[in-house]
Amino acid sequence: MVDIDGVLSLFGSPETPPWSLRVDGAFCTIDGIPHFLSHTAAEHLQGLREDFDLVWASGWEEKAEEHLPHLLGLPEGLPFLRFARAPRGEKAHWKLAAIDAYAGDRPLAWIDDALSEACHAWAAARRAPTLLVQTAPERGLTAREASLLGSWAQQLA
Repeated sequence: MVDIDGVLSLFGSPETPPWSLRVDGAFCTIDGIPHFLSHTAAEHLQGLREDFDLVWASGWEEKAEEHLPHLLGLPEGLPFLRFARAPRGEKAHWKLAAIDAYAGDRPLAWIDDALSEACHAWAAARRAPTLLVQTAPERGLTAREASLLGSWAQQLA
């Protein structure tokens, strides 16, 4: 499961914008919103395709397919999840129900910059192997996280 904002589309603070961290990427505008898309993160994601079936797990939903293949050279046709928005005050992470339904009993790795305690509790309770990979939103998917994911996949094989 691959989130986009904070994984491929980077953001930071005024003191540490992603481009100041020497992240290879470029600005683009998607539906009138500026994004700094990381070419480095996209390359790492491409490398993970050998061991993983990639699924967009982002509020971008179908917009991932509309924009990311041609902007970042990512594959076309990746599945994406649709999310029911949680009511205000809901404590559980808003993506969990859709991710759980899609994954079923299969092993699952989830890359996101906003993993909560609810995500970790859910992962610990799953019967299937589950790996949560937290990214820093100003750096996104780096070699460190890609290596962790690759090692985990090899251990499962």
